[in-house]
This record gives sequence, C-alpha cells and structure tokens, in this order.
Amino acid sequence: MPEPGEFSPDALQQRLERILLGGKRKYTRLEVAEKAGVPEERSRRLWRALGFATVEDDEVVFTDADVEAIRTADQLMNSGLIDPSIELAVTRALGQHLSRLAEWQVHMLWTMITENKEIGSSERQIGRLVDRLLPELEKVQDFVWRRHLAAYAGRALAMPDEDLEARTEVVGFVDMVGYTRLTRQVGEDELTDILDRFESVASEVVADHHGRIVKMIGDEVLFVADSAVDGAEIALALSERADADETLPAVRAGLASGRILSRFGDVYGSVVNLAARLTSTARPGTILVDKELATELLAFPQFEVRTRRPVSVRGYNRLRPSSLRRARDRPSGMFASSQQLAAEMLGLGDSVPAPDPVLDEAEDATADSLPPRPKRRRRR
Repeated sequence: MPEPGEFSPDALQQRLERILLGGKRKYTRLEVAEKAGVPEERSRRLWRALGFATVEDDEVVFTDADVEAIRTADQLMNSGLIDPSIELAVTRALGQHLSRLAEWQVHMLWTMITENKEIGSSERQIGRLVDRLLPELEKVQDFVWRRHLAAYAGRALAMPDEDLEARTEVVGFVDMVGYTRLTRQVGEDELTDILDRFESVASEVVADHHGRIVKMIGDEVLFVADSAVDGAEIALALSERADADETLPAVRAGLASGRILSRFGDVYGSVVNLAARLTSTARPGTILVDKELATELLAFPQFEVRTRRPVSVRGYNRLRPSSLRRARDRPSGMFASSQQLAAEMLGLGDSVPAPDPVLDEAEDATADSLPPRPKRRRRR
C-alpha cells in the first residue's frame, strides 16, 4: 500500500491510459478487427507497421478508440488515396515519426512532474495535468502539421510538372567534429546541452535560408535546399555559427547537387551518398562540394570555389571535390588573369572568379600537414 502523500504507480498508469487511450482496455485484437469490419490479417499488419508490439489473440489491450482508428485507417486505404503497394510503408513512416514525437513529449512531461513536487504529489494531480495538457499539445501539433502541409502544397502547385518524389535538390550534411571523443569526455547533462544547442542553431540556419531539415542524426544534420545558393549559405552559416559558439565543437560539411528520391520524409540516392562521403572527407571547419554544385556556384561572386586533389572514399575511387568558402577580396595580377580566362572559357562572364587548381593543391598540401585546430570549450 502507498504511504500517505504517495501514489500507486499502477493506479497512475491506469489513469493515464484512460486519458491517453480514450477509455479502458476491453477488447482483444480479434474483437477489434470484428467490430471495425476489417479483415484480421489486415488489422494485424497495420498494428505492426505502426510500430506497436505484437499481442496475443486473447490479450485484452484495446479500447473503443482503437476500433474507430482501425476502421478509419481501413477506409482511408480503400478510398484510393493511398496506393495499396505503399500502404504499409506509409503506415510505418507515420508510426516512426509519431513514436519519436511521443517519446520527447513524455520526457518533457516527466521532467515537469519531477521538478515540481506539488504536481507530482498525487496520482490525481498528475492525471489532471495530463488531462489539461493533452488538448493543448494536439492543437499545436495540428497547427504545425497544417502549416507544413500548406508549405509543401504551395511548392507542389508552383511546379506542377515536376515529380515530387524524384527532383533536383542540393543535399547537405553538417556534423560536429570529434563527437565520439567528446561523448567520453563530458557528462550526460553537458552532452545534452551541446546536442540541444547544435540542433537549435541548425534549425535556425536552415529555416533562415529556405532549406528543410530531413533529420538530425545525433551529431549530424541532413538538410536539402532547392537552390545552389541556399544550400551553400546554409553550410557556410552553420560553420560560422559553430566557430563563433564556444559551447560547440567545430563542424565540417559536404554538399552535392542532383536528382534525389524523396520518400516518406527521407531522401535517397547517389547524391545523398556523395554528400555523406564528402562530409567524411572534409577537415574541421571546411566545406566540400561535388563537381555539379561547384559548377553552379561559379556563377555567384559571393562564393569562392576551389578544386581539391582527388580522394578515394567508399564507392568513389577518384572523387575530386571542391572547397567552398565566402569570397575574399578580388585577386590581382597573375591570379586575376588566370581566373578571368577560366571564367570566360566556362562562359560565365567577366565578373566570376574560377577555381585555380594549382593554388588549391598547394593549400591542400599545407593543410594536410597541420593537425586540426583545437577549439576552446567552456567548462562548467
């Protein structure tokens, strides 16, 4: 029995389930399928695809809300809106994304409860908090979803002839250098702060330059942008922000441009793989781009693109990247004339500087002989 002032974890779990699941657990899986009018095998596949644990046929774990949800999902699939061949893929994507969201929200809720003793003093208080908070979370989620839906719909209608799944984009990876070593040197709280800070900076920069974050992968962000300029600005700004922030390690980046396959919120294809390989090759504080993107960026005088020596990485025997940085003062003398000649040969006009491979290989040799510049970090 709980002591006075304490609460029973079992009672709390039951109360939260009634709030979150929309009622008591009272049906088996077979009963849900029968009540929803959905074939048993189909209901089982949908349940698994959503990421939920498999349950025995006689386990009473489902509610009236589950019956309605299975019925609605079945009607949506049968409406013709979703191709039967991708039915389970769509369901898996939905389950995976919402699972991550739910995990974060529970962590947020638990932190609120543990840090406010008056809230966590009884099962009734916690139940009231969840009961009050849930509708507000639903409103925010619905608003964010609708805004993203409007944004993607706007792009689709603006380009009606373009394939929404396979299109030309700039793909970029930016990752923190020395992250594995960092995890062994700092505590969990400081590591959490670093990851939160990196994610916050990445979100701000990508949004400011009209890109879209595909996903955060621990110490790395994967983003896409519609234009070469936006992609370059995202990588440069992220590198500059990280360099100016003493709480963050240095970053490195790789960018590539070309056709990608966009599927259920993720991106695939050789361009994505190339951007990842370029990132793994880049030195701390540097940005490498592929030949396609380098050629596009030559038309913009605010950038300086320089050819690097070929490198061998997994899947590419002689990958010849280019380095990207902001343009400095215009060169003069011999370098000015050589860059002007290269620009004219490429048909890029009088004002566009072209890469000077001789200079870059000399810079590479110098850079490769130096160790990565250590970055000062603020300790607690």
